[in-house]
Formats: sequence, C-alpha cells, structure tokens
Amino acid sequence: MVLTPQEMADLMPDTSKVESQERGMESSVHYMQLALLVACLEWHWRRRNDFFIGANLTFCYSRQQILDPNFHSPDFFVVKNTEKRPRYSWVAWAEDGRYPNIIIELLAASTAKFDRNERKILYQNQLRTPEYFWFDPENLEFSGFRLICREYQAIVVNEYGRLWSDVLKLYLGIHDGKLRYFTPDGQLVATPEEAALQAQEQAAQAQERVERLSNQLRALGIEPE
Repeated sequence: MVLTPQEMADLMPDTSKVESQERGMESSVHYMQLALLVACLEWHWRRRNDFFIGANLTFCYSRQQILDPNFHSPDFFVVKNTEKRPRYSWVAWAEDGRYPNIIIELLAASTAKFDRNERKILYQNQLRTPEYFWFDPENLEFSGFRLICREYQAIVVNEYGRLWSDVLKLYLGIHDGKLRYFTPDGQLVATPEEAALQAQEQAAQAQERVERLSNQLRALGIEPE
C-alpha cells in the first residue's frame, strides 16, 4: 500500500520545531562557497516565491534517518514548487512529501569518499534527487549527475567546462576558483554586490555618454536643455 504524504506525516514524529543540528563547514573556504551559492541564486530568483534553499540545514526524510547519529544532511539543496519562507529544518513528510530537486555537496578530505559513493547511491535510490553535483573548493574537482531511468548519468560538460542544470535552468561552472551559476547564454549570475557595482558602472557610462553628447551639441552652437 502506498501512503499519501498526510498518512506518512501522521505516522512520523513531530519534527516541525526541530532546529538544524548540522555540523559546521569544514573551512572558511567551504563556508564562503556555500554562502556564494545561496546569495547568487536568491538574487537571481529574487522575484520568485516558489522555492526553498537549504544550506547546511537538517533534512529529515525518514524515521530511521532521524535516529542515525552518523547521517549528515546535504550541504546545499533546492526544493521547487514550495513556499519560500524560513524553516528550522526541512521535514519531507511535513512538506507534502517534497524532496530536493537538486543537491550540491562541497567535498572535503573527510567526506569526499562518502559523498562520491554512499551519498550518491542514497540520493539516486532513496531520495530520487533529479540532479546531484559535487565540488571541492580546494582542488576544484567538479562533477554532476542527472537521474535518467532511475540511475545517475554523468552530465556532459560544454565547451566552457560547464554543466547544465535542468532544475535551475542555469549552467554550473568554475569562475575564479569558485563554483558559480551562468545563464543559458553564458553570462555570470551576479551576487547582489556585483549587481550593484554593475548598475553603478552602467549609470556612470550613461552619464559619460550624456556629457559627451552635450559637449558635441555645444560645439555646434546648440545649448542642450
């Protein structure tokens, strides 16, 4: 018998107020990379309210997993078609049975082997996560997989070494030693700070064009209004 999300929720312990119990990031490099992934996607999707981003946040998907002290949640995950609001943790049975649509793990010496093997099998066979990527912020190892016919198949890199995400409708690739998003036409997805700087530069360039045109009109004896 297949249980509905509500029937599953009724059988599970109440974890709606469980605060995230995740360990800290392995290094400041890992922390900055995680913050970058969150900030860029939040800014890129700033006009949307139908997604949730989990970053180093407890993810609950089964009673057995809750009781396993060795289980660590994904470093970064995105759930689409849900309400964008703060959460203590992501509890699948309390979210209409929704699971991550994409997961990104940041590899470290202590976790890389597990992330490449056991985690990959877990995300493939149990969570059925449509896309799984991993990235090592220190040695820049980068791979991505898409669930096809119930098995992960490696995503082929494009000519720029980037991997396409069907979930995000963006490319993932390395830029200045960091994992970044790129638009379908290859433009770097900016951070809020980068976007503000770009806006300032564009405004300055526009002002320069206005001044140049004004000077040209004055040279012709025309006083610009």
